[in-house]
Amino acid sequence: MIALTLHVWRQSGPSDAGRFETHHMADIDEDISFLETMDLLNEQLTANGQVPFTFDSDCREGICGSCSMVLNGRAHGPGQLRTTCEVRMRQFKDGEEVWVEPFRSRAFPVIRDLMVNRSAFDRIIQSGGYITVHSGPKPDPNAIPIQHEVAEEAMDAAECIGCGACVAACPNGSAMLFTSAKINHLNLLPQGQPERTSRVLNMADQMDKEGFGACTNHAECQDACPKGISIKFISTMNRDYRRAALVEPSERRGRLESQ
Repeated sequence: MIALTLHVWRQSGPSDAGRFETHHMADIDEDISFLETMDLLNEQLTANGQVPFTFDSDCREGICGSCSMVLNGRAHGPGQLRTTCEVRMRQFKDGEEVWVEPFRSRAFPVIRDLMVNRSAFDRIIQSGGYITVHSGPKPDPNAIPIQHEVAEEAMDAAECIGCGACVAACPNGSAMLFTSAKINHLNLLPQGQPERTSRVLNMADQMDKEGFGACTNHAECQDACPKGISIKFISTMNRDYRRAALVEPSERRGRLESQ
């Protein structure tokens, strides 16, 4: 069992300035997750007639990416290749102080306390449109030959769970790692080729419209990503964007030349 002092961010809404609230937790089982500790804190607050903290969670298995917390300045908390729900209390020292904050970005406005609005990611994905596939019977598994290395790279990109840790970790609040992963997992495969040009242009443009910052190659996004998405996808996206802009109307070319 360990004891912790939790400094948890309290904010009633997007227009509220927000503040930290300090709570002392004792007799915490070292084998439970950090989210379970937050559950215990909320139970104590509710029992005392206080308002519990609002935070996102769903699968609690490192799959959905909804548990968006920053623990002691690190997106998702201590360790690598894990989400907040996978952080165990044995990773903290007895008596340690833990600062709990939401993912901070201009494009992720705080809804309440530790919950942020990440619908900007949804709009980026929606801007990519659809893929042209045959709507008839299911094709044979080997009907379209794909090199093993290409398939593996596409699957690496597809592992992105859209948690937003890359944005929270980036000093500029950039969404380049997320956007490049979503673009590349389709652009690498034969099925994604018909819309390859429009996909990279539309998704990159939508990312800028949402107010995310620019990438300056700090690589903090890669370090914080719970799925280990590589920043190599960012360079691939930039190359595809420049190539696609050459065949698009002049207003897109003007945007490219101004970068």
